[in-house]
Formats: sequence, C-alpha cells, structure tokens
Amino acid sequence: MLNKFFSFLSFLFLTILAIVMFHSCANMASPTGGAYDVTPPAVRSATPEFNSVRSTPNRIEIEFDENIKIKTPSEKVIITPPQQSLPVIRSVGKKAIVELSDELLPNTTYTIDFTDAIVDNNEENPLENFVFSFSTGDQLDTLSVSGKVVTAQELEPVTGIYVGIHSNFDDTVFTNLPFERISRTDSRGNFTVRGMAPGSYKVFALADLNRDYKYDSPQEAVAFLDSVIIPSTMPAVRQDTVFVDSITVDTIMTVSYTRFMPDDLLLRSFLSDFQRQYLQKHERPEQHRINLFFAAPTTAPTFFLLNPEVSADNWYVAERSAKNDTLMLWITDSLIYQQDSIKMKIDYIRTDSLNINYIATDTLNFNFRRSARERQAEKKEQEEEEKEEKTIRFLGVNTNVKSSFELFNPVRIEFEQPVVLFDSSFVRLSKEVDSLFEPVPFIFETDSLNPRKYTLRPKWEPGGKYKMTIDSATVFSHYGLWNNGFEQSFTVKPLDQYGNLEITITGIPDGKPAFVELLDKTDKPFRKSFVKGNVTRFQDLLPGEIYARIVIDENEDGIWTTGNYTEKRQPEAVFYFPGILVIRAYSDHVEEWDIYSTPVIRQKPLEITKNKPEEKKRRDPNLERDREQQSRQGSPFSGSGSAGGRSGGSPTGMQQN
Repeated sequence: MLNKFFSFLSFLFLTILAIVMFHSCANMASPTGGAYDVTPPAVRSATPEFNSVRSTPNRIEIEFDENIKIKTPSEKVIITPPQQSLPVIRSVGKKAIVELSDELLPNTTYTIDFTDAIVDNNEENPLENFVFSFSTGDQLDTLSVSGKVVTAQELEPVTGIYVGIHSNFDDTVFTNLPFERISRTDSRGNFTVRGMAPGSYKVFALADLNRDYKYDSPQEAVAFLDSVIIPSTMPAVRQDTVFVDSITVDTIMTVSYTRFMPDDLLLRSFLSDFQRQYLQKHERPEQHRINLFFAAPTTAPTFFLLNPEVSADNWYVAERSAKNDTLMLWITDSLIYQQDSIKMKIDYIRTDSLNINYIATDTLNFNFRRSARERQAEKKEQEEEEKEEKTIRFLGVNTNVKSSFELFNPVRIEFEQPVVLFDSSFVRLSKEVDSLFEPVPFIFETDSLNPRKYTLRPKWEPGGKYKMTIDSATVFSHYGLWNNGFEQSFTVKPLDQYGNLEITITGIPDGKPAFVELLDKTDKPFRKSFVKGNVTRFQDLLPGEIYARIVIDENEDGIWTTGNYTEKRQPEAVFYFPGILVIRAYSDHVEEWDIYSTPVIRQKPLEITKNKPEEKKRRDPNLERDREQQSRQGSPFSGSGSAGGRSGGSPTGMQQN
C-alpha cells in the first residue's frame, strides 16, 4: 500500500513538473530590459596620458567604459604631422590602439583626430570630435584654425580634401615639402587644423592623389590663401540649451569658452588648366570618315596622307570640337575612301613624363575592310535590289523647329552628312499675313566648327505664324544622298508667355568686368548677360523657378577661368544669388543683389547644391524597443517605418551633421 502511495506521489510530481516546463516553453519571451544605450563611449584611461609632454610613444592605447569599434579609420582618423608610413589603427575590446610607424619628430605636438570614428559596439553611438594629443617636447601646442573648402566655380562643399599649413613661405615649399600639419574636410567641407604653435602660416588645400602631402601633380585639385594667417585665441560665450525631453526646454545656460581664431577661412579649390595631352584614340568607323580623339583641349594638329598620296588638301571636310579635342575628317575624294587602308602622318602636342609639352609625330593606319561574309551579303543585297524597285534613302535633316517656337530661339538646321552646297537661297521662311505667306528676311550663318550645321536668325514677331520650306532634291551630300522635301508650320509664342528680369548688383570690385549666368534646377547655366553699370538684364524668360550666379571676369573672355598655383593666380571669383528667382509670365522682375550680404559659404541655395550635408538619424530608444516587440508579436505595423516618438533635441527625430 505504501509503495503505491509513493508511486502516486512520484507520478504526480513528474506530471506537475512537465506541465510547468511546457508552460514555460510556450511563453518564452525576450526580456524587455531597461532603457536603450544612447550615450557614446567614455574614456577611462590612456597610455600615454592625454596632453602628456616629453612623450615618445610608438603605440597609443585608449581605454573606454565599453566595447568599441573604429569605423573607416583610414578615412576618418587624421594624424598630424602627417605620417608617410601608414599607421595601424584598430580596436580590441574596450581599447582603441594606434601604432605609429614613422620616427617621431623632436619638440613636436602630435594630434590624433578621431572625428566621429569611435562608436560603441552595440548601438554605434559615436564619440564626436574626439582628439588625442601628446608632445615629444616640453610644450604642448594647442592653437588651431578652421574654415571651409568649396569648389571655385560651383561653390560645392568639398569632402575629404586635405588642408595643410606651412610656416616656410618659400614659393617652392608647397610643391616640394609635405605639410607640417594637416586636417581633412568633412561632408560639409569643414576643417580644423589642430596642434599649431604660435607663429605665421600659409594655408593650402590639396586633393592628394599619391599621398605625399605636397602639390606635385597638376591633376590634383588645389586651393591656397593669398594672405598669411596668425592663429590666436579669444574668450567667448555661447548659449547651451538643456532639454527635459525631446521638445521641452529646461534651462538655457550661458557658457564661457575659448574661441580659436581664425575660424572662418574660405578656400576655393580648382584644377589647373594644365592637362596632359596625347592622342587618345584614332578610328575609321565608316568608309568615308576617320576620327581623332585627344585627351585634352589642344591646338589643331597638322597632318597629310602618306598612302594614297595626294597633292592638295581638298580631299576632306573637317569637323571639330570647340577645343580641338575631337577631330572628324569626312573624306570627300572617292578614290581615297574606297581604299581599304589609309596611312596618315600627324603632328600634334604631347605631354612628356615631366609634364612638358612637345610636338610629337606619329604615323597612323586607318583600315576599313569588309569580311567575306559582309561582301557576300552586299552582293546578295545588290542582286535583290536589281529585281525590286530600289527604295530611295534620303539625306537626313534635323531642325529645332516645332509647332510652338520660342521667341528667343534662332532656327537651327543640321544635315546627316556634309553637303556640297547650302546657302540662304535653299530655304524659304515666310510669315502669314491676311491668310497669305510673305517672305521673312533672316541672317544666314554657317557653323565655324561643324560644317553640317547652319543657323537662321530672323526677327520674330511675337505670336506670329510662320512656315519654313526646303524643296526636295536641292541639297546633295558628298556621298550622293539628297534631301526629301521639308515643310514645317509653327507659331512663335506671344510676349504674354514670358517674363523679364533686371538685377541691380552691388559689391563688384571697381572697374572689374562681370557677367551673370541664369541656372536651372540642376545648376546648369542656360542664359548669360554681362553687367553694365552694375545692372544686368534678361529678356523673354520662360516662367518658372531659376537661380543665378555672377562671375568676376578678370580676363574679360566671357567664361569662368580656373586658377594656376605656379602663377599664383586665383580662379575667377564666383558668387551665387542666395535664393530662388521666380519668373512669372507677362511680368517684369526687379531684384537687388549685394554679393557680400550673405557669406559665400551660405550663398548657394540648398535646392541646387549637389553635395548636400549628411543627415544623421537620432534614434528614439523607446520607439525602437516598441517596434522590436511588435515585430516579435506579429504586429501589422512592424517594419513600416511609421512615425511615433520624437528623439531628444530635434522635434522631427532628425539632426543634421
């Protein structure tokens, strides 16, 4: 009896244990835990200590209060003076380790600027603006200068360009010696050169292609200040806001701090107008055409045929680009283009290894041979054409004429191939008057670069109805094609569909020529007008939103000119109108523009800025935890990205860099 009782108790115990275990397994859930970690890693210790003097370490260890990672150290971590041998920068658990390979300089302050590279291992909260310094001498240098680098022509922030200093003012220092101290710009183009000793310096920016910290290649973008800077400090105050939560202000405190000057340097980066010149490619894509491609703008080459030999230079029609970097030769002599192989001698400008230009001479072969299969297919095609009525292939003609035509546009005509003859007598342009069409006079122009292009410039009447006609079989190409008949009726837009703009400009240096360019939403210029008497005017503008910039045209050539460090010549200054110009139909717009009223670094409208500042999301830990729990419970809202809570410091949950 007793045995049965103990057996029953054992069975009951096992049954209850099984029920408890099953219930526990069926209700497994992750612990809700406490608040998310939103604080960056904090420093506990460093070897050597921060700001230590008479220190010559080859290995620096910085310990934090939690495990860390160092994100893209080769891009974000800047060591100055610059290191010729790449340092080893890594994280091990809670430590950031930097191993220097270069021999340390005596009596020098070393600065390791981690920027925001150090983050905690789990949430990746960055430790912003973290800098470690030590000195190999008796004194730690703490001065700094800061500013911004933008492209000279478009005022775009330049990311990742080196900014360096020299205390030696010899003209050859920048090209022969590495920087004494360096920094690198962030996504906004901002930089800070740290650890500077009292003294006078020149400041440069350099897109260093070979990482030698000196300007030794004209293919490197560069910027330089004409003036000498002297770093200094001054006492200053700022307002700091303490929040109770993400939107509620607790207190606003006035905090004293040391301001390092100058902190508003502006460097305009540019590429030198020097470019390596050489013949990049030559080809014969068609039997009657050969192409020459050069690597950079150049002077026109000279050439003559070796095979077949010719006694004159009327065997071709030349078509070229504005800067001679592309040359197209249309061979008009059938005895030449029917040759399978053409040999040409050409003299052109080439750049040697020392970046010196010289006249090079090459012999080029241009071959055009059909394969046996192609010849057989051509023969078969000819036989079929003999049996059937031959279809006429007309000379291609393109124009910019549409049914609704812009008041400020001329008529442009382009043929598929060079033509034997085409002048104003081949075109009839007429205007409708009382249901009849009367001839309209126009100026006829042949394009100086492309012999296949022609331009007609009449004086349009706003709202007028016009017709352009070219009779068939009046225009012949050098290769036997002729044109089909062309007729196009169109209406020129009336004045009430356009607006006019007048801008009065102040701040232009006395006596300096200048021109204003109107820009579209892609920052591309589409109209230009010169400034006369501090005023520029634009007629017949299409309605819409546009932008503007002004170029101080130092050499009066009507285009923006880049700089040249060898000649100590800055690029021509550019200023942007700091806003949007809204053009309305049938309206005259008058604007006043002081080119210095807004700092240059804030002039370019964000809408047309290509290198926009990066935005960093500040996570709401409570919202993220709720979303994680909803996801585990199969919530229909999980992963939707819908807005919920707001993060501290920004009512939108976002914060710009």
